Amino acid sequence: MSLTWLESGTPFPPVEQALREPDGLLAAGLELTPERLHAAYRQGIFPWFNDGEPVLWWSPDPRMVLASDDFKCSRSLSKKLRQIERQAQSGHIRVCVDRAFEQVMAECAAPRAGQPGTWITAPVRQAYAQLHRQGLAHSVELWIDDTLSAGLYGVSLGRMFYGESMFTRLPDGSKIALAHLVSFLRRHGAPAIDCQQQTRHLGSLGARAMPRQDFKALLARLIPQPSLPWQAGQLRLDGSIIPFPA
Repeated sequence: MSLTWLESGTPFPPVEQALREPDGLLAAGLELTPERLHAAYRQGIFPWFNDGEPVLWWSPDPRMVLASDDFKCSRSLSKKLRQIERQAQSGHIRVCVDRAFEQVMAECAAPRAGQPGTWITAPVRQAYAQLHRQGLAHSVELWIDDTLSAGLYGVSLGRMFYGESMFTRLPDGSKIALAHLVSFLRRHGAPAIDCQQQTRHLGSLGARAMPRQDFKALLARLIPQPSLPWQAGQLRLDGSIIPFPA
């Protein structure tokens, strides 16, 4: 089976045509627009490529998925979450939604030890920033005073959230952001986070491998449902959002 090359306006091939080696490579093409991204996520396809390469589109089988109810919160993390909740009123430590989406992407794209580069290039950041302005991409951020210290971002369609990347500057920072995201999803009946590819770290947090056909069925059930009530504001541990002052 050969790899499909996407021209402008060419639809994605069926995800069943994805190559097994490398894991789930489906198509390649130069187009990276909000419309193309929207169509991809609806079908369980995501982009991942290095700078200087054409856009590569993937649909792995199996797919790593974190069920909201399966998130594993260690005793030490639970203690930190309670401490943050007690300090939330002071403003010293806060978890926020969409306070600095593009800054979160920039931090996720920053060089990391042991990694030669990043796929979150300037064109990728521009495309996802457009999705954010359309209300389809969101960030969850941990702030210490006015310093962005950890965060994550992803795409939200219906009752489905697709996690893209996270970063942290302090121990458990990204886990704190993830725990608050999970609480928000639970509160509003969103049962799963797409984690894309299998890693030991994701497994330690409760994510599990899901056959592609089951993942497709999950998307077919969740995407048509009403969109989640995202708004910029402070995200509490119970999953509620306190909007920022107008």
